[in-house]
Amino acid sequence: MAKLRVGVVSPEREIWSGEADMVIAKTVDGEIGIMPRHAPVLGVLVEGGVLTVKRGDGESDLVAAVHGGFLSVANDEVSILAEVAELGSEVDVSRARNALERAQTSAEGNREDEDAAAEAKRARARLRAAGEEVG
Repeated sequence: MAKLRVGVVSPEREIWSGEADMVIAKTVDGEIGIMPRHAPVLGVLVEGGVLTVKRGDGESDLVAAVHGGFLSVANDEVSILAEVAELGSEVDVSRARNALERAQTSAEGNREDEDAAAEAKRARARLRAAGEEVG
C-alpha cells in the first residue's frame, strides 16, 4: 500500500516526520483528509486546529494542536508548516485547562476581547490534541 511522506514543522523545531496512511487537518476552507495519490493542494491552517496523522501498521495516531500555518500536498508528500504546533503527548493538560479558564473568564468580562477568544481556541485545541474532552 502506498504511503505519504509527512513532515510537521514550526519555526522552533521539527515536530514530527515519517510515513503515514492519512493526514487530517482543519483549514480555513474546512477539514481536509489527505491520502496517497491526493491531488496537489495548498491550504491555510486555522488557528486552534487539531492535526491527525494516521500512521497505520498498528501504530497509534499522531495528534497535534496546530495554530495557523500552511499545508502543502504534492507527489505523496505532505508538509505542515505551522506557526505554532504541539504534540498531544507534550501538552501539559492542567496548564491548558487553566489557560482555557482564564481566557473564558476574560472573554466573559469583555465580550469583544479577541485575544481571549484566540487564547481559548488555542487551549481547546491543545486539550483535544491531548485526548481530553472539551466543551
